[in-house]
Amino acid sequence: MSSTSIVGLIPAAGLGSRLQPLPCSKELFPIGFGMDPESQEQRPKVVSSYLIEHMQRAGAEQVYFILRKGKWDIPAYFGDGSALGVNLAYLIMGLPYGTPFSLDQAYSFVKEKLVIFGFPDILVSEPNAYARLLAKQAETKADVVLGIFEAESPEKWDVVDLQSNGSINSVYSKPHQVKLPFAWAFACWTPAFTAFMHAYLQQMQESISTSGKELSIGQVIQAAITNGLKVKSLQFSKGICLDVGTAEDLRKAIIKNT
Repeated sequence: MSSTSIVGLIPAAGLGSRLQPLPCSKELFPIGFGMDPESQEQRPKVVSSYLIEHMQRAGAEQVYFILRKGKWDIPAYFGDGSALGVNLAYLIMGLPYGTPFSLDQAYSFVKEKLVIFGFPDILVSEPNAYARLLAKQAETKADVVLGIFEAESPEKWDVVDLQSNGSINSVYSKPHQVKLPFAWAFACWTPAFTAFMHAYLQQMQESISTSGKELSIGQVIQAAITNGLKVKSLQFSKGICLDVGTAEDLRKAIIKNT
């Protein structure tokens, strides 16, 4: 594996509109229980802590949350991250044009790092998912590696068109009309993609701001493919991901972790 240091990026600037009203940021919704390191007793476990633990296991020493102003309950809850064995830092969203613009707030901090990326409201059941992505990147020298799985409801996810060798031909961001079985939900990428995204967002900023639409990370990955970056995939088992940002999957996650 590359000696380049690993950082985690977590976008947490969303409004959580699919679940409102909530008494807290959706990233702090409790799902299941975990062992409290100080009391050694079972305590409620918030949804985004699962993602932080995945990233810590994969070797991330630093993880950045990108927040919207007002979501101060997240840093109040996690603090510096020492309870989870990782250094946490918090950045404030600048341009409200979608996840890629939120992630770009961390550009100066991560531009020379290997990035592992995940959505804080998507539960991934494979504990070593990110370590496996990083191993795939080291093996293939890909600019981006996407964690893909066969989705039970592909219309709810970004789906991918695959080559037989695992390369990604295309990424179709939701909503879409294509009928493809495999979706992606988490990723790792190199400084080459970080640099591409930074430049691409500068190029797209004016048109996005006037269109009134948000740009998705899937659209940026598709643009990277079009511009010749190497995007590979690693397939995980069906049902590995639950999007608990929806009421339906949140109900499943609560039942599963009760």
